[in-house]
Amino acid sequence: MIDNLLKETIETLAEHGKSLADVVWFGTEKARIDCDINVLLDGDYDSGYGTSEIPQSFIIVGSDFWLERHEYDGSEWWEYKAMPKMPVAMVKCNDVMRIA
Repeated sequence: MIDNLLKETIETLAEHGKSLADVVWFGTEKARIDCDINVLLDGDYDSGYGTSEIPQSFIIVGSDFWLERHEYDGSEWWEYKAMPKMPVAMVKCNDVMRIA
């Protein structure tokens, strides 16, 4: 299955109410990439089963979210992660094992 990484990224962001304008940085945990994200991502790749083509270490980061690459048996996709919201409820330290 041939996909365009830019189109896939835009669609994944849109599913969560985000766009490329919400991206703060992109790269890996070791280094940011200094280029136009549109140019970097605008390419086709085989997202189907087989060998991964997009590095699994590649991440796209916004102020309250990030996209990380996932794969299963060579099939690839973005997984959206959001910062958890702080709960209003609070428990005492000795009750910590009772929350689920």
